Amino acid sequence: MHGLGGRMGTRVIDPQQLIFDHAAQFFTVSDSRFSKLVDYWLEKGLVREWQGLVGQLELGGRFVSLPSSPPRFIGVNGMRPLADSLLSETSMVNVVRPCWISKLEPFNGMWHLSENGKPRGEFDAIVIAHNGKCANRLLASSGLPLIARQMKRLDLSSIWALLAAFEHPLPMGDGKVTFQGAFVKGVDSVSWMANNSLKLLGSQSNGPHCWTFFSTAAYGKQNKVPQENIPSQTAEKVKTSMLEGVEAALGLPKGSLPRPIYSRVQLWGAALPTNTPGIPCIFDPHGRAGICGDWLLGSNLESAALSGMALANHIADYLQSDGACPEEFAVGLEKEFEAIEGHDIGQFALAGVESSLKQHNEMSAFQLAT
Repeated sequence: MHGLGGRMGTRVIDPQQLIFDHAAQFFTVSDSRFSKLVDYWLEKGLVREWQGLVGQLELGGRFVSLPSSPPRFIGVNGMRPLADSLLSETSMVNVVRPCWISKLEPFNGMWHLSENGKPRGEFDAIVIAHNGKCANRLLASSGLPLIARQMKRLDLSSIWALLAAFEHPLPMGDGKVTFQGAFVKGVDSVSWMANNSLKLLGSQSNGPHCWTFFSTAAYGKQNKVPQENIPSQTAEKVKTSMLEGVEAALGLPKGSLPRPIYSRVQLWGAALPTNTPGIPCIFDPHGRAGICGDWLLGSNLESAALSGMALANHIADYLQSDGACPEEFAVGLEKEFEAIEGHDIGQFALAGVESSLKQHNEMSAFQLAT
């Protein structure tokens, strides 16, 4: 309904013209195949390097900046426009929305898709690029037991996002906030905070300061409710608790954080994987069905792109084989999952950032010891 991209979400609030990246915050590049795609996006003016100050914020307001290498990239007008721009790049894709496929039925060598009884077309092969309970429900009666089993093995965390706009720059214990993004340490209710106004608009921003705050996965688990129908009491409790966490992280006296002029909470109920098979895609040649998604390789934008490329190439090779020796094209149907280690907001940017955080924490421990 709202747009493409899933967790490449950007929310614009009119008429105040408030803007929030409310899921993926930025991305990094470590793979040469993805690098070519990012170079193309840079050429087209769809993405740019995020030059703003990013670091780690410890409870009490101690901020330590992270190295600017590897470069951090952002969508020029937010993450969602980057996803939407892919539609204009090809004549091969026909996106139908709003549309919610509720049934997959194999018949006469084709897949018949329907939405609450309404036929939505016949296809040679299907790709499932989402996960969680909706995907599990869809696969349960599809006649794809191996694909369904792998999808059910996935374990997902829940994370709260708080979008809040403030009239003035946020204060800190020792002055004003100068950073644009920070991984937060030592606060139960907050794991990340970023100033969307400065990140996306830079010096052109003369309006309110639009911040995105993420909770920890532990806090998300403790306060989980149906994400489609959040009780107002829970929403208020989460907002209050997260703002108190922000206040503590910035080293401000209790009750001194300015009141936001706009706020909204959102629960990402299936936010990030806690385990992964560590492979780019899964494909069942007998069912002509595949799975792609960032969670197959970890949890970041690069992983999503590489997974989609891998499955597309694999299906193309399979179709060119005319179904000869289908077993040779089975991928990932028996692969075991392993736990993912990482920061609460996932590996949106942790290729390189994680090692910087680790070095900083080791240095802090050394300084304490000496």
